[in-house]
Amino acid sequence: MEMTAKPRLHQDWIDPHAYGIVKALQKSGYTTYLVGGCVRDLLLGIHPKDFDIATMAVPQQVKRLIYMSYIIGKRFRLVLVKRDDQQFEVATFRREIRAEDLVDPTSPVGDNFFGTPEEDARRRDFTINGLFYDPVADQLIDYVNGLPDIEARILRMIGDPNIRLCEDPIRILRGLRLAHKLRFAIEPSLREAMQKHASELLKSVLPRRREEILKILRLPEPDLAFLECFDLGILKYVIPTLHDLLSRDTHRDLFLQNLNAFQSIVTDPADTTQLFGWLIFSILQTAHEGPSERATPITIEDPIFQRLMRDELGMYKFEQSVVTKAIQLLPTLERTEDFKRRGERRQLALMKNEGFKLGLQLAVAEHRLTVEQALFWRAAHQKLAGELEKIAEEAKVKKRRRRRARKSTADLNGSGEGVTPDTDHADEVAEFAETTPDSQTESLP
Repeated sequence: MEMTAKPRLHQDWIDPHAYGIVKALQKSGYTTYLVGGCVRDLLLGIHPKDFDIATMAVPQQVKRLIYMSYIIGKRFRLVLVKRDDQQFEVATFRREIRAEDLVDPTSPVGDNFFGTPEEDARRRDFTINGLFYDPVADQLIDYVNGLPDIEARILRMIGDPNIRLCEDPIRILRGLRLAHKLRFAIEPSLREAMQKHASELLKSVLPRRREEILKILRLPEPDLAFLECFDLGILKYVIPTLHDLLSRDTHRDLFLQNLNAFQSIVTDPADTTQLFGWLIFSILQTAHEGPSERATPITIEDPIFQRLMRDELGMYKFEQSVVTKAIQLLPTLERTEDFKRRGERRQLALMKNEGFKLGLQLAVAEHRLTVEQALFWRAAHQKLAGELEKIAEEAKVKKRRRRRARKSTADLNGSGEGVTPDTDHADEVAEFAETTPDSQTESLP
């Protein structure tokens, strides 16, 4: 174990709530540290977005000691602590499962085998994510030689990458994304293992691949990450449609150009419809512009794109609908004079189309509209904003009434059936719980 007296950044960079949680648990006698990405980012001069905490206290003890804390998870139980509009994850130090645990009927469920800080560090993925920091004692704890790798800007797996990547294949995508995010070199044996075991990604569930794809799209240069995914043979197991496209030199150059040209579509990186719309539109335009043997031009309605959105990217139904309608609206947005001749009811019908805003962003990014046309559509939307808000609120009220009606019916029946979870798009989330992509039966031209 290597210890250094001070991290490289001032204490002011640490969230006071996270500091307070650590201090409270330590005061009660439990070894507690900041852990993972926040420590890595502090050392790299990056303001952490999240502060995760690891402790010797078990979830029930954390819940008793820290106010506004809630135990979540089953396979991996941890505590979620809420402070204002923030939340902090507090996890008990874990260890690997031992042979004797498999025959012990009293063994815990899932990954809830609690251990020491060192055992916890060694079961994490990359050395740069295995560092602990004690903000009270101002001390960095390094059991996995993560600090030298941070200094050398190298991404290295903890343990044998051939074993660790097969344990959780999502580490392949996560590792590649982290290397591009931090501009780190991938250690040669890890890079070789990523290439060798790329097909293991087919065993991972679609929602986890979806999240990594979205995080790649949020990178400053996602084109380089996609290109390396292709070079390592990873992309054909994650987004086979895009892999087929990049397999042709002419299409590859066009796709990279389009991805860069249409990046202005994304004004809010938290909006998944914008991120997916950007990627889908870049692929669609590449298919249009590149050489093709098809008798008719490819469109967003083609089964290829429906499969891409549903089975490869794991897009929810509402996201597929927004992106599809946005692309279908593009010709309409070029005809401003037609819109002016419509009555207010028909104008409202166009404006309340769920793909309108994204469609306008796509049209502007593709230079389909003049400056005057773009200003016209924005002014028209602003003019009808009051009516659109009223329609949206009425739709929300109807949705709440339907939920209450379903719940009342379920209560009368004495069962949980008919209860709709109070989570936006919960049905779409559940839909992909255990999904893997279908095989590609048709490829882009």
